[in-house]
Amino acid sequence: MIILVLYLLGVVLFGSWIGGRQKNLSDYLLGGKTLPWWAILGSIVATETSTVTFLSVPGIAFEPGGNLQFLQLPLGYIVGRFLVIMFLLPLYFRGEIYSAYEVFKKRFGGTTERVSSLTFIVMRTLADGLRLYLTALVLEKVVGIPLPLCVVVIGIGTIVYTCLGGMKSVVWNDCLQFVIYIAGAVFAFAVIINSLPEGWNSYQQYAATNHKFIMFDFDWNLAKSYTFWAGLVGGMFLSMATHGADQLMIQRYLGAKNQKDAARALGFSGFLVFAQFALFLLLGVALAAFYASFPPATPFEKPDEVFASFIIDHLPVGVKGLTLASVFAAAMSTLSSSLSSTTSALVNDFYLPLTSTHKQQSELVRLSRVFTVLFGCAQIAVGIASQSISSSVVGSVLAIAGISTGLILGIFFLATFSRQASQASALLGFVFGLTVVLYVAFAMKQEIAWPWYTLIGATTVFVAGILSSYFLPQAQTLAEE
Repeated sequence: MIILVLYLLGVVLFGSWIGGRQKNLSDYLLGGKTLPWWAILGSIVATETSTVTFLSVPGIAFEPGGNLQFLQLPLGYIVGRFLVIMFLLPLYFRGEIYSAYEVFKKRFGGTTERVSSLTFIVMRTLADGLRLYLTALVLEKVVGIPLPLCVVVIGIGTIVYTCLGGMKSVVWNDCLQFVIYIAGAVFAFAVIINSLPEGWNSYQQYAATNHKFIMFDFDWNLAKSYTFWAGLVGGMFLSMATHGADQLMIQRYLGAKNQKDAARALGFSGFLVFAQFALFLLLGVALAAFYASFPPATPFEKPDEVFASFIIDHLPVGVKGLTLASVFAAAMSTLSSSLSSTTSALVNDFYLPLTSTHKQQSELVRLSRVFTVLFGCAQIAVGIASQSISSSVVGSVLAIAGISTGLILGIFFLATFSRQASQASALLGFVFGLTVVLYVAFAMKQEIAWPWYTLIGATTVFVAGILSSYFLPQAQTLAEE
């Protein structure tokens, strides 16, 4: 408990100090474009690693029949990142922009920009409010205070250092939190191996006997989530969407000194994520070996509970505190990034284009802080309300949050590869793509696994936009907004 309190206080104080004073909007939202590439690299990886990832990925390898086939997905992540570097990253370094969706305004018009930005804001706030709820569940189990209070404590801590330190605080705290949660996972792995009857030999023997080290599955069945093809193709499109069309990540690239640094950080991040997932999965195999030797008094209801239960029940006090801090590190890195990116989208895609008066930079910084607090309160509200939502609905909402980036990726494809597509065809493609991907996600979820949703959404938007461009007004005939 003491370690957790010190960690939360330390994060707030460090973030407030490292952020320094922000004199203008670039300082607050982009860190003054002075961030080194390796810090952006750490921030990218930490941001896409939430509490759900930290606790759930070990559960994939733990469950009966589980193995390393999840690693086929980050193979696609690596490919997708390099495609982003080649085709989408140059779009963000043409002129001075703060939001990914400003590209749409230049290419199509303000309505496309605002529709895409609003989609991002709503789904990001909803998804990360649910992540806040899942993190609070762990705190409730450890400390024993009411769940709503747990949500508020974590939410306020994240709001404070994000609000005071801006993007620079977010990135440097992400780097710190990356080191903490990786250290926590390594410590936990070492404790498990040391606890097995024959140590490393028991681990290897259990893994070999139960086929836990199998990585590849070349089955073409679209209903299976973890196959080579779902990982390579589905993971590639998912990575292109999350890292090429999502303000959460793009804001980090814009904080780099130049396009070369942004490309270096993004390229290396794919390999680092692969290594990170490998660690989490090997940890899951170790948990399976441990509980095979020392069965729990009550069988686990869900694989997601296994790592959290082991942390609380079996780790030594000091290591337990560090590993629990790792859980919060994974959560707060994602939540702080969410607050900063949604604020950036709201200010640049809605407030500045729609206001008729010129604002001083200092006033814009103050306004951005207000929006940061409001988005933080919205996440807290979602987190508290999530108590009444069933776990299946939570999973569905998180899946839809990922689907939304596929729709926006389809618009990026139109902006990049079609000269005749207009704002009308882009918006029609978006609506058609949303309809199709929601139908697939809910009506065909037994036939088509979730890694394919982003591909389906992006492709549908692009094809529908291209086809409709032959019947709707051409881009050059549209009036400027």
